[in-house]
Amino acid sequence: MNRQPTEGPAGPAGFDGRLDAKAVAWLDQALAEAAEWAELGSGPDNVAVPRWELRFAAAGRHCGQENADAVRTLLLRRAAADTDTLTRIYQRGTAAERRAVLLALPHLVPGPEALPLVEDALRTNDTTLVEAAVGPYAADHLDPHAWRHAVLKCLFTGVPVAAVADAARRADGDTELARMLNHFASERTAAGRSVPADLHRVLNMTGEES
Repeated sequence: MNRQPTEGPAGPAGFDGRLDAKAVAWLDQALAEAAEWAELGSGPDNVAVPRWELRFAAAGRHCGQENADAVRTLLLRRAAADTDTLTRIYQRGTAAERRAVLLALPHLVPGPEALPLVEDALRTNDTTLVEAAVGPYAADHLDPHAWRHAVLKCLFTGVPVAAVADAARRADGDTELARMLNHFASERTAAGRSVPADLHRVLNMTGEES
């Protein structure tokens, strides 16, 4: 019989697909290992990579790709991963693993210490990373200049502005963002290219008419 695990993952994704008994058992063991690691503060000296991190990498294979983000986010939270751990996992990880780290940031890092991870993701053209990077953590910690460029990155890459957390609050009254958006729209028009509909939405958020 398929069932959901007793504790759903924190974060917006949730479990998109049901987990069968084998996947639930695998996840329960992974969570136990992550909790033990969090309690000890580290693993044995002779273990290069904690077992829960290996399970983090294998989440899609055991729980389904549709659940991988949620499972990985839950593992990071259960392990109480600090910024150093998150950075290590991000740097070593695949794009899917990096996305999960970005999604977990608002739950694990209260300050701006993990901004280098967000900034790295925003330098890529991987839309899954860009979308994850403009979530609540970026809304809380990116400075105005970097946040404006994150919005423009979404427009360049086709990431929906709906993915930009707290966009209406941050864009409100931002005349510099309005100037940048108008400049971007003028360049597109001069080149005979269409202006993304999302640009007009953000421009309206600034208080300027599109």
